[in-house]
Amino acid sequence: MEMSDRIRKVLDFLDGYGISYEMHTHPPLPTIELALEYWKNIDSVHCKNLFFRNHKGNRHYLVVFECHKDFDIHALERILHQGKLSFASSERMERCLGLLPGSVSPLGLINDIDLSDADPKELFPDGHRVKLFLDSDLRDAEYLSFHPCDNTASLVLSNEDFIRFLGIWGGEYEWLDGFFQESPCSDMSL
Repeated sequence: MEMSDRIRKVLDFLDGYGISYEMHTHPPLPTIELALEYWKNIDSVHCKNLFFRNHKGNRHYLVVFECHKDFDIHALERILHQGKLSFASSERMERCLGLLPGSVSPLGLINDIDLSDADPKELFPDGHRVKLFLDSDLRDAEYLSFHPCDNTASLVLSNEDFIRFLGIWGGEYEWLDGFFQESPCSDMSL
């Protein structure tokens, strides 16, 4: 399978910063239900990643949690005071995270670093377009897996390396507790 430019960009970034990973290639996996069949032999916590925008369209939020959980979007809306959140369009995914629907991943934050051409109205005070929210249960995972901005592969990173990655990105992230509930995986997009 030929490696996409999106995957190559992520791998080059991780290699450049000495962040270790294990890569698994597979057919395109746009949903958790499909992905579980390919992930069954990968020893890591597999994550569901959702990308939202506020009602004004000037704030973007990435939410990452274990794939067997559901997320209470209304609880996040209440703490953000940004009005109703909705899924970001494919154009916003491409512009903010350099990825396409079905491939949402925190590894797309490599595209939220050099924002010299960004609309200042979209930037948080830290100079980034995206704020990241993480399920607090992920802190206990030894390994985490994510798509490398393309749903034809999954990368496994140690939790320690993932936290290093977030430090390199430099944006704001917050651990959330009580926003996620166990549920059977459904045919929800990644």
